[in-house]
Amino acid sequence: METNGKNEKLSLRRENRILAVQWIYMCEARRMETKSEHLSSLCALSNQDPLNFEFAREMVTLLQKNLVEIDSLIDRFATNWNLSRISLVDLCILRLGICELLYRSDIPPIVTINEAIELGKMFSGEASKAFINGILDRVKGTLSRSLRTAF
Repeated sequence: METNGKNEKLSLRRENRILAVQWIYMCEARRMETKSEHLSSLCALSNQDPLNFEFAREMVTLLQKNLVEIDSLIDRFATNWNLSRISLVDLCILRLGICELLYRSDIPPIVTINEAIELGKMFSGEASKAFINGILDRVKGTLSRSLRTAF
């Protein structure tokens, strides 16, 4: 991890996104409710300070509150696909990305999409990059805010 302020913050945000995707995936695979208050147990398993993962906790909470709307957008924009046909890891990445696009105006949409593609590279197959990018790009097209700046 880089030590200058901006790169360190970005690296910590990426770590938070990774943790959030892992948590969402685990909850889906175990068919348990995605509750952010249990996220600290995952932090403890990885010997991480739970205070470093406030962004992950916020994202999981937002996702939990807005899952129906987020899934309806995936269903709407995933042409010729339904939720049951999307790989679980891609679905988790899409859910997190759409949640960030819709509810985190402090993060430019372009950054959100790039981060989701990077998560796809880490956790999924080669073809998932284009799939994730395509869905998130369509959701981005519905936004009425600047695509390259945060608010």
